[in-house]
Amino acid sequence: MATPHPSAGRPEVGPGSTRADVSAVIRDLAWTVHRRSPQVAGVEPLPTTELAVLMHVLESPGVSVGEVSRHLGLRQSNTSAALRTLDERGLVAREPDAEDRRVTRLVPTERAQVEHEAIADAWAGPIAEARAALAPEHVAALDAAVGALQALDRRLRAQQAVPGADHPQR
Repeated sequence: MATPHPSAGRPEVGPGSTRADVSAVIRDLAWTVHRRSPQVAGVEPLPTTELAVLMHVLESPGVSVGEVSRHLGLRQSNTSAALRTLDERGLVAREPDAEDRRVTRLVPTERAQVEHEAIADAWAGPIAEARAALAPEHVAALDAAVGALQALDRRLRAQQAVPGADHPQR
């Protein structure tokens, strides 16, 4: 059974509407693009936990298992299970810490980098095509929003990095 789009059955809203909520729009847009990207890129989809762990390793090569657990708000056992799957798929490698051999550092493999780029391209292509068909004022509004969206992303990431700053799912 197909999962309905989050905005299914909800009327479209415009400026000035009390229903024009940026968080809902971002969620809906992410849902639209995300559900097709891995398949379009020819990449086998990952479960949410494995994807979150892989994204953190891609963003912070050399991170430890404990650091990943703390950053994502996961139990160490869940992080370890996700890493086993990522290791089996050839997406993450473990390396001993140069200064403390008891610590294992996680690094993305070349395959992870290639798949990450393929998914990024799969996201960008349809968005660029749809953007090209928009009215000039909508294109200008999207361009003007880039800085604000980047600031929002940085803020959300900063909150995620602070234990207790948000409520991650376990």
